[in-house]
Amino acid sequence: MGEEIPRETSGMDVPEDGAALGRSVRDARRAKGWTLEETGRIAGIGRSTLSKIENNQTRPSFEIVRRLTQALDMNPPQLFVQSGQSGVTGRRDFTPKGGGEVRETPTYHHELLCAELASKRMLPYVATIKARDVSEFDTWIRHSGEEFMYVLSGDLTFFSEHYRPLPMTAGDSVYYDSAMGHGCISTSDEDAQVLWVSLE
Repeated sequence: MGEEIPRETSGMDVPEDGAALGRSVRDARRAKGWTLEETGRIAGIGRSTLSKIENNQTRPSFEIVRRLTQALDMNPPQLFVQSGQSGVTGRRDFTPKGGGEVRETPTYHHELLCAELASKRMLPYVATIKARDVSEFDTWIRHSGEEFMYVLSGDLTFFSEHYRPLPMTAGDSVYYDSAMGHGCISTSDEDAQVLWVSLE
């Protein structure tokens, strides 16, 4: 199948966080040392489309955002939380049990919920904490916005760069600035499972 055509808009009509999306994509691409052509080929999108995304000249479809996420190994909150500044009102999305978009990282198993709405201010997802030692993280996880985390099952320790490690168990919750370096490890026999909500 051919490349999905993104919806074109004028630069003035693109939401403000389209620029943040473009910067995130450009930064991730440059961190890998890839050209526009290389990234486009790996992600399965055209060079011109990628250039327009990086320069905030188009609003990419959900499918193109998903391809970029996979190609550039970007964390879900970095790329999937897009603007809620939409002219559409009364929107609704539904995810049946076990029907979310799955994203695997070395330390987490993510299931993105209500992922068909690409233009929204919050990203809800359920995560299974696979990491068992903080040394499994190459670096702190950090991205723009704020996050809420609620422990659904198991025990974990929440690490953040400005605070002491925080032991948490089922029913506990924490709200924090996600630009602050953070990460979680499971400490119970079973992997802990949490509900995360990332807010742009």
